[in-house]
Amino acid sequence: MDLLDWVVIGLFALALIMIIVWVSRQKQNTASDYFLGGKDATWIAIGASIFASNIGSEHLIGLAGAGASSGMAMAHWEIQGWMILILGWVFVPFYTRSMVYTMPEFLERRYNGASRSILSIISLISYVLTKVAVTVYAGGLVFQQVFGIDTLWGIDFFWIAAIGLVLITALYTVIGGMKSVLYTSVLQTPILLLGSLIILVLGLKALGGWDEMMRICSIEVVNDYGDTMTNLIRDNRDANYPWLGALIGSAVIGFWYWCTDQFIVQRVLSGKNEKESRRGTIFGAYLKLLPVFLFLIPGMIAFALHHEGIVVNGEVFKLSTPDAAFPTLVAKLLPAGVKGLIVCGILAALMSSLASLFNSSSALFTIDFYQRFHPNTDPKKLVRIGQVATVVIVFLGIIWIPVMRSMGDVLYNYLQEVQSVLAPGIAAAFLMGIVWKRATAEGGMWGLIAGLAIGITRLSAKIWYDFNPINDGGNYFKFLFYDCNWLFFCGWMLLFCIAVVFVVSLCTKAPDQKKIQGLVFGTSTPEQRLATRQSWNAWDIVNSIIILGITVAFYIYFW
Repeated sequence: MDLLDWVVIGLFALALIMIIVWVSRQKQNTASDYFLGGKDATWIAIGASIFASNIGSEHLIGLAGAGASSGMAMAHWEIQGWMILILGWVFVPFYTRSMVYTMPEFLERRYNGASRSILSIISLISYVLTKVAVTVYAGGLVFQQVFGIDTLWGIDFFWIAAIGLVLITALYTVIGGMKSVLYTSVLQTPILLLGSLIILVLGLKALGGWDEMMRICSIEVVNDYGDTMTNLIRDNRDANYPWLGALIGSAVIGFWYWCTDQFIVQRVLSGKNEKESRRGTIFGAYLKLLPVFLFLIPGMIAFALHHEGIVVNGEVFKLSTPDAAFPTLVAKLLPAGVKGLIVCGILAALMSSLASLFNSSSALFTIDFYQRFHPNTDPKKLVRIGQVATVVIVFLGIIWIPVMRSMGDVLYNYLQEVQSVLAPGIAAAFLMGIVWKRATAEGGMWGLIAGLAIGITRLSAKIWYDFNPINDGGNYFKFLFYDCNWLFFCGWMLLFCIAVVFVVSLCTKAPDQKKIQGLVFGTSTPEQRLATRQSWNAWDIVNSIIILGITVAFYIYFW
């Protein structure tokens, strides 16, 4: 790192501080102010926040690492970002009418209080054990690679970088709430996009162009069936990414994440109205088309540079591990000043993702637990409770890091596999609750419980058999909960949870139509339907079609 790099980083930090100071002076005396930014966000802020919140260190390290190790295989999960359109076109009207702050709160409106509690518990646990810990772990790892520092003051630099990142992010999230997340995202997103684009361009230049990358990666066979790193659709007998399983699994996870997860939906709930919220999702869907090219392709470039032994800036490009792809490109390719800009982009991704996570978690705790048992709490006190909750979540994330450090080069795969057993039960409850008026409170609740029970069983079996391997062909439990491909398991799990909601609903009393009015298809009032119709026009449709067209073209090109 040269002096010019530190100057660039200093200017970025100064701009960030100015935004946070401005936000901290805004009036935030109510839960709506703190958790939803006063519900006055525009489509630009919403879309930028969706993108910046989604892009974290699991992308900078994990997705680039996936590109370097398996090529296009993990692109399914990124290109399924078109499902943000489902959030905007299908779910936004129902969420807006319900006047809720959180997704568990919506489930209470649609089903019952037990469903709300179950989803809140699942969400908080998953946030602490996966998103916080993984993001912080990967953040410490990437800065250790970029700065090239092993120890500082006798302390492992990993811990200094990881904990420093968490504390700084938590500070501005506690001070500013949702507004700090939204407005810092507007600063961070362009920097992240520009920095990653520079890496892509310089990487292709060093390698010899796009065609050269495709040539090198297309001769690297990844399974016994002739598929190469450039194949998105792989043989259905592939042990890791069979094409049908990949399409099903990524769709289930995508639906859950983009349409029902508090982490993402809270950005949309902060919109001024349906129009701004929907257009925010369309803008976010456009931005979500970029990560494959900004992070996964650079991973493939790093593999090609390493594979061919190409000299970069006087040194042969060496890749120690797949997960070192992105930080190694930063360290080897970039001139002074530009490297500082990229570091700012990395900082932007890490801080925005963590800030969104902290704010969403504190909202879940405050609204779904504390306020339920203390309904008459002063609004200002609710804000303070949310700030304390953020600090607690930060602490829990930090103490979980030692466990996460053992995961090494499987961060992105780990996240997707955990989400593959977390998503189906929640997706089934929301999907059936929105499309089927007959779905009852008991049906939704037992769908969630079934999903939680199956998910815990699958994860427990994986841990057990990983440490106690046995070869027992007649063990049906092992076949179902361990040997069965995780992507196919995800699809079957969704169908099972939908069946549970369906059967239990038919066996219980139908819901009161007044209770679910405006929350399910076919129950909206003429006034509600008119308001929704007036919130979109031809341009919204055209842009949505363009996004779907680009998605189809991507699949055709990398087939």
